[in-house]
Amino acid sequence: MSAPAVLALADGTVFRGIAFGARTTAVGEVCFNTSMTGYQEILTDPSYRGQIVTMTYPEIGNYGVNRQDVESWRPHAAGFVVRQLSPVVSNWRADHDLHSYLSENDIPGIHGIDTRALVKRLRTRGSTPGTLSTAGLTDEEAVRLAREWGGMEGRDYVTEVTHKDAFDWDPDDRLSPAFALVQGNQPFTGSPREVRNPMPPADIPIVAFDFGVKYNILRRLRQKGFKVHVVPAHARAADVLARKPAGVFLSNGPGDPAALSGIVREVRTLIDSGVPTFGICLGHQILGQALGGKTFKLKFGHRGGNQPVKDLETGRVEITSQNHGFAVDPGSLPSDVAVNRINLNDRTVEGLRHRARPVFCVQYHPEAAPGPHDSTPLFDEFREMILRRG
Repeated sequence: MSAPAVLALADGTVFRGIAFGARTTAVGEVCFNTSMTGYQEILTDPSYRGQIVTMTYPEIGNYGVNRQDVESWRPHAAGFVVRQLSPVVSNWRADHDLHSYLSENDIPGIHGIDTRALVKRLRTRGSTPGTLSTAGLTDEEAVRLAREWGGMEGRDYVTEVTHKDAFDWDPDDRLSPAFALVQGNQPFTGSPREVRNPMPPADIPIVAFDFGVKYNILRRLRQKGFKVHVVPAHARAADVLARKPAGVFLSNGPGDPAALSGIVREVRTLIDSGVPTFGICLGHQILGQALGGKTFKLKFGHRGGNQPVKDLETGRVEITSQNHGFAVDPGSLPSDVAVNRINLNDRTVEGLRHRARPVFCVQYHPEAAPGPHDSTPLFDEFREMILRRG
């Protein structure tokens, strides 16, 4: 017999469903993601630390989980909510089913609930604290835990997800080459899962700050010819500059950007040094603060692979992959910082560029794992910016 599970929101709303994954209780911010695929990448994205993720697509789990597409050293989502958990895994690359994967990583899941009703409530009232329990909590206990949790604002989850030590990303080029499909009678040796495209030389040394970096970002940087040295989130600017990098990259990550004042100070030093700098997601929010701006919490955030962004410099519209609950306040920015991209759904800031210094950033994920590839050229733009400076 299937075990029961409960999802309780801080406003007292309770959803009862069927448990999968680990038998445990998780408390966090309940949010939703509109992607149709990519649940494995979503679960392992460090930006979801402290969040219970609801998938709006109704059936999840049908292609299983594989060991190659993970985005971090472990899953980071606090809990997982789906309408229907697929009873069948059917994909030649699958290594695990979703239930087993969550069980092994101590993450609870719930299925069989009305996710449309849940998402409608989140869109109307905003993302909210919640409790997901597969361990037999009563409704009253679950609601109480949700109310006691408090919320995302003021929380620094970066310290929990960053790698503790610096490292060189993929020095033997084993992890970064893009997958290639074997065509027709094309000869190959070994497993078809290991067939990869060739890469250019790693001729531009950069330092990447790990605020919760996704591995596919590091793969994309290497594919564009960057030699990437990754440093922990709280690395000192002086130590980074001592390596004489050609550029600095600021990664995605979880939590409230306003809680990262120490990191913001170090990034401000990097900007003042003149080193070319590119940031995405949390890195964008940190740069926004380092350039003089402020951030604020969005009502329910942007999470999914279908967010339209307009480039105000070219008029081009990109369909983008996003995962964030905070944004930069455009009214707080000084005159030497230009807002060069906006979200076409709610007009929030999606990109910044300094008018005089080699600094730019975007709120979304150009590495798109999962999601569309419209924004991949931003990595080329970073490379070209570095090369122009000699």
